[in-house]
Amino acid sequence: MTPRSPRRGRRLSRSAEFERVYRQGRSVANRHLVLYSFPSESTQRLRLGLSVSRKVGGAVERNRVKRLLREAFDQLEADLGDGQDIVIVARPEVRELADREGLGGVQTAIADLLARSGLRSSSGEAGADDRDRPDADGTTDDGATRSIAEQGSDANADQDAGAADDVLERDAR
Repeated sequence: MTPRSPRRGRRLSRSAEFERVYRQGRSVANRHLVLYSFPSESTQRLRLGLSVSRKVGGAVERNRVKRLLREAFDQLEADLGDGQDIVIVARPEVRELADREGLGGVQTAIADLLARSGLRSSSGEAGADDRDRPDADGTTDDGATRSIAEQGSDANADQDAGAADDVLERDAR
């Protein structure tokens, strides 16, 4: 009989758990990954969920990426506090990163996201002039993040402003 995995109980496994982290959590992203985090009420442990779609590649490539993500996260986990649910979504570009740089590249990408989310201390400082301006993924360079709902309200405001510009252009003709 095989021994129990030390990761058992430290994984997000139910769809409802993933949905809660997506909807109520905070997100940060880079070219390769998106990291969602949400304080866990049900457990004091840090729990990890992975989402690797078929856009990343076939089953072999997806499983390789998942192994690398888990291994990289396990090595960084000692620097993190407990009581968080974390979901990492792999973008298709992560496969190129895994092929080119292997575990080190994936670990660097995750460490960057953890630092930007405030879950892990950052080693470098961003320029003061760009800190307060949010990126397309809803983050600022100082590590502050906005919830998905806050990002959605900004998108709606941009959409409304775009619609108003269209009306003004049409009226000017």
